[in-house]
Amino acid sequence: MLKKQKGFTLIELVVVIVVLGILAAFAIPRYVNITSEARTASVNGMAGGLRSAVALARAKYQTVGTLTLATVDMDGTLVACAVGTGIPTGAAGGIGLAIQDTSGFTVVYGATTTYQPTNGGSATCQASYVAATGAVVVDTSGC
Repeated sequence: MLKKQKGFTLIELVVVIVVLGILAAFAIPRYVNITSEARTASVNGMAGGLRSAVALARAKYQTVGTLTLATVDMDGTLVACAVGTGIPTGAAGGIGLAIQDTSGFTVVYGATTTYQPTNGGSATCQASYVAATGAVVVDTSGC
């Protein structure tokens, strides 16, 4: 009487391992590309938020009618700004309060405030806020 075969042969196991290896060779580079695209989108989103915060602060400053103020009231939060223009300063009390939520980013305040994603990327993966002009510069070459 013949016994029924139980389990897999060595050849079947090797074929399965080879197929999984081929699939992994194509899936891993695609995953790396997706994380880079996500990081780029995150930096672009932060840049859009910065531009909106600057526009709102300037609009609120100009509607008050007094161009000698050093702060603007944005929903109960006093945002430090340049006198005469209403452009938020590059400090935490300026653009930091205007943008409010910077989770997921490392922020370095100064004349040019930089926002870099905390989940990777190089020094050239950032959104920068120039306090003198209110401009936002995006560099995603290192994402």
